[in-house]
Amino acid sequence: MGKSAVVRAFVEMRAALAVLVAEVDGCGAEPFSVADPLAGLADGCLDILAGVREVEAGIAGLIARAAVAYEESASGVGGPGVPVVAQELAVAAEIGCVLALGPRAAGSFLATAHAVVASLPLTLAGLQAGTLSWGHAVVMAAEAAAMDTAGAVELEAHFLDTDAQDTARGCPVGELPAHRFRAKARSWRERHHAESIETWHAGSVVDRRVEFRPDRDGMAWLGAYLPADQAAAGWNRLTAISRGLQGPGETRTLAQLRADTFAASVVGGGSAAADCTASGAVDGADLPRSPIRAQVLVTVPVFALLGLTDEAAVLGGYGPIPASMARRLVAEGAGSFYRVLVDPRGGAPLEIGRKSYRVGKAMRNWLRLRDGKCPFPGCSNSSLDTEADHILAWANGGTTGVSNLGQPCPKHHRLRHTTGWKPTPASKTEPPGWTSPAGRQYHSEHQDWEPTKWPRGWPGGIPAHPRVNALAGTGGANATRRIYCLRR
Repeated sequence: MGKSAVVRAFVEMRAALAVLVAEVDGCGAEPFSVADPLAGLADGCLDILAGVREVEAGIAGLIARAAVAYEESASGVGGPGVPVVAQELAVAAEIGCVLALGPRAAGSFLATAHAVVASLPLTLAGLQAGTLSWGHAVVMAAEAAAMDTAGAVELEAHFLDTDAQDTARGCPVGELPAHRFRAKARSWRERHHAESIETWHAGSVVDRRVEFRPDRDGMAWLGAYLPADQAAAGWNRLTAISRGLQGPGETRTLAQLRADTFAASVVGGGSAAADCTASGAVDGADLPRSPIRAQVLVTVPVFALLGLTDEAAVLGGYGPIPASMARRLVAEGAGSFYRVLVDPRGGAPLEIGRKSYRVGKAMRNWLRLRDGKCPFPGCSNSSLDTEADHILAWANGGTTGVSNLGQPCPKHHRLRHTTGWKPTPASKTEPPGWTSPAGRQYHSEHQDWEPTKWPRGWPGGIPAHPRVNALAGTGGANATRRIYCLRR
């Protein structure tokens, strides 16, 4: 065995790869379909893509295990006389040369590989089974690194253990793009990490800054690292102003209008400079005015709003924010916030309905709360850019209610009505999935709604509390969570 077994395994893998290449090129021993070779080849290529994805994940797990095994064996060969730091640099350099990685990339890869192999057994099993990609493993390792051992176990169980009591809803993690899994994992960690998000936020605020990065073709990037409420308010206001400038005579795209509006406010000089107020509103004196008002949805647990707990609130299009930030947003937007109630048992928005075709403002807000973003798999388009759409057409008997509505972004709205892509049924708390022209089913990402946390020492039911009752308007169990739509 030994080296001869390794050589033989790679010879067989290369032979199998050659077979697959021939099939993709249409040069296989027999066509995928004799009756319709072209349709058969199209479907066969999808099968190959799905299979390669699984094999690629398994190979990523193998690479991680081989790298960790090499690190451990090299440390043994090096002996006790070699300084630890020098040994780590030597190992990273060797791995970097073999995998054609730079020094920093090699060190980062080794750290992730060690975390996955040594302390994330469900993630490693997912890689080896082909249900997770290496990108998902990188996200899991990064989020687990910020938690203690018990927290990391709970994080893995939530997303990867189907038998866990509190398991993630909706689309399986492996079917999410890694960047969408990063958003969900970060959101979960910030809600459940033992250290208060207030502490993390206070430390991060110190790092706020503006960055300039040159790019090619005479272009450059200018961006700011800001508290989430300021960044979201600024982005939403730029979007609203830019939409107001669109019209028959305007040839610029929405993205170009945002860039031009931003540039006018920042580099226009004098009074044109944008004034980022403490509340996060961006209000440049010389900016073009628009009748459209940007909105920021903030989901605030009622006990956090009262200051009885520090449970994180949720900023629409962003994720968890400190309770103190949410309280300030509610206080400063007291004259214009829009209040609705959600199910106290699970935290999801409740159903509302209409008896007409038109989707009103209240129902659009409900859709934004249910879905959070465009429900097409992998899309990150935020809720301000989405469009209400009847899943079962009104002309075909479809109703105007949350369970028969989706909110795809403009691009995927066009995709639905101009191609064979079709949404699957939705529900009161779950957005629609999608069926492709090839007949394959794809799940949609779901919001991670959670029941409200009770203040320390309080019983399981809401006691008589005038401040709670006054805020709820009803008292009782329905007072456990609120959603505010702040108009900025």
